Amino acid sequence: MLSLQQKLSQQQKLTPQQIQYQKLLQLNTISLEQRIKAELEINPVLEEADYDDTEQQELDETVKTDDDGDDFDDQTFSDDEFTLEDYMNDRSLGSEGFGHGDQEERVQPFAPSKKSLRESLIDQVHLLELNEDEVVLGENIIWSLDRDGYFKQNMAELLHDLKIFEHIEISEKRAEEILKIIQKLDPIGIAARDLRECLVVQLENTSYDEYYSFIAKEIILHHFEDFANKRFDVIMKTLNVTMETLRAAISIIQKMNPKPGEGNIDSEQANQISPDFLIEKSEDSFIVTLNDRIASSVTISKHYLDMIDQNKRKRKISDNEKETHRFLREKFESAKWFIASIKQRKETLLKIMTAILEKQHDFFDFGSKALRPMIYKDIADSVGMDISTISRVVNGKYVQSPQGIHELKYFFSEGLSTDSGSEVSNKHIKELIREICDLEDKGAPHSDDKIAEMLSEKGIHIARRTVAKYREQLKIPVARLRKEL
Repeated sequence: MLSLQQKLSQQQKLTPQQIQYQKLLQLNTISLEQRIKAELEINPVLEEADYDDTEQQELDETVKTDDDGDDFDDQTFSDDEFTLEDYMNDRSLGSEGFGHGDQEERVQPFAPSKKSLRESLIDQVHLLELNEDEVVLGENIIWSLDRDGYFKQNMAELLHDLKIFEHIEISEKRAEEILKIIQKLDPIGIAARDLRECLVVQLENTSYDEYYSFIAKEIILHHFEDFANKRFDVIMKTLNVTMETLRAAISIIQKMNPKPGEGNIDSEQANQISPDFLIEKSEDSFIVTLNDRIASSVTISKHYLDMIDQNKRKRKISDNEKETHRFLREKFESAKWFIASIKQRKETLLKIMTAILEKQHDFFDFGSKALRPMIYKDIADSVGMDISTISRVVNGKYVQSPQGIHELKYFFSEGLSTDSGSEVSNKHIKELIREICDLEDKGAPHSDDKIAEMLSEKGIHIARRTVAKYREQLKIPVARLRKEL
């Protein structure tokens, strides 16, 4: 037998507006600009206001369903919907609220767009005295380079592919000659097949003392393993050179660039991080601003507001006009929520960055040594928000301050108690390890045990394996490999 039952329950659901806000919150400055430009393209009601003309006339009429009973989808637009009067009177949502007006622009200029290293190399290949087929080979060599600028592809296979697919036939001897020419382009050593070849090409095309350069080349070609493992006594004995000669030769090698591709050959040259926050010191206090020029200029088009108002004033409207009115109201509602989400994002970001500034005030005055232990929960409790919100804001965002440009994650670290009872950040401990390694006698570098002992003398007790972990994170080699002549 069928029976009817009633059940009362509560469910937590995110509205589309909350979802939109959460997505905007995790975007950095550049991603936000791209998102705003995309929204400007799909929503005609939105526009980017001019900084010199951000004032709009006040409109007293509201956007409501006409009183003549025409249906404008009451499920979409409720009685408490956002109105034109609300929009024009709410300075926080209007053009003045989002435009800088006569205020001084506080925006960090973006780095000019430049060619990638790969594009620059291709341009250089086109300037060489090569025939058309050889230029194609040169381009294929450039496109075959890995992220560090090395040519790891088999030349015979590359020539075979050119013969099959491009109907280009070049001898292996000529191909090797072209590769040698490319290796002398800027940067020198690009397209080398291994580290030894990269260093030798640079040695052969730079002006250093002939004798020391010869010794350096011998070390690279015949004693590379001994050099990599710091077995200097073996090298001196084999080459029959003095310590001063070996020191001069090694100094030349250390000036070579082991990665001509700079780690990513396709990245734009001189590409800079665009900070999301700017912190400036004014007298004894710091001022936090958000680098959001384009976000601050988004407003609602007065032209479309007038169209909505005109349709509302008509006593009778056609079906086409009714559809137009419905479309504009939907876009107006979407635009209103989009602007509100940007405004809320700005307030949230500034609140969290201000809380970080207050917690790490000494860092912005004195640098990394004054960094205090801090976790996401500390900021969440301070601003009254969830830890997940702090995580969204911190992830992928940067701040520019008198101490340089830092990712927000940099300010969060675990703490360790000292003998004095205070807590010190693990980042501060890493800085101490770096400082110890920088100041050590390079002829007899400190072991991890010795570094742990030196930290213990400062009241910081950590195990040798912890020192090793922090040292590896700092990319500092073991003591044996830090040894110098």
